[in-house]
Amino acid sequence: MENFDKAIILISGGLDSSVTLAIAKDLGFDCYGLSFDYKQRHISELNAAKNVARAIGVTEHKIINIDLTQIGGSALTDNEIAVPIEPSDGIPITYVPARNTLFLSYAIAWAEVINACNIFIGVNIVDYSGYPDCRPEYIKAYEKLASLATKAGTEGIKFNIHTPLIKLNKAEIIKKGVSLNTDFSLTVSCYQADGEGRACGVCDSCRFRRDGFTNANVPDPTIYQNN
Repeated sequence: MENFDKAIILISGGLDSSVTLAIAKDLGFDCYGLSFDYKQRHISELNAAKNVARAIGVTEHKIINIDLTQIGGSALTDNEIAVPIEPSDGIPITYVPARNTLFLSYAIAWAEVINACNIFIGVNIVDYSGYPDCRPEYIKAYEKLASLATKAGTEGIKFNIHTPLIKLNKAEIIKKGVSLNTDFSLTVSCYQADGEGRACGVCDSCRFRRDGFTNANVPDPTIYQNN
């Protein structure tokens, strides 16, 4: 049976996913948070995810364990690959192969179990690093896949993957979060944050975040390692 009130929200602990959760909550969804310990370099984001889920409010919060270091190929899952501190051409080495495909698969699975048909993910194509699994065409293709690959889909249930931030720049995302009383001090965006969640200040993610707060004219609560 289709349940229009429940939604799975992918929560990374970063700025975008936190605003996405706040939006889903504001729309009246009964929110179920889903995070992943994929042995990422910035493991402190999971503590942030827990804090964000608790602060904004979810019915249940699951953290799924996937060891992507066994595959590697990304600066976030291979300690032999350094996180770049300068902008790079093309898709950067911080891209994690098939990450959103894996995450959405788990989200679809949990949605089937709890009879939900709505999934929220904070992907963005404006202020981001060019990851291919953040594009609108990817999301549309995944919705089609979900209908073909699930029992619910064969019974006529349509899964809706919501991307409320996909065409917003970082400043607009921050302003939206402020309007929904999002506590950005709880979030961690840095690709190589330390164990206390302090940001490096030089990676792509830090750069987008810092510029976003500046352009939004909102005080930046980020704590940096060199402060």
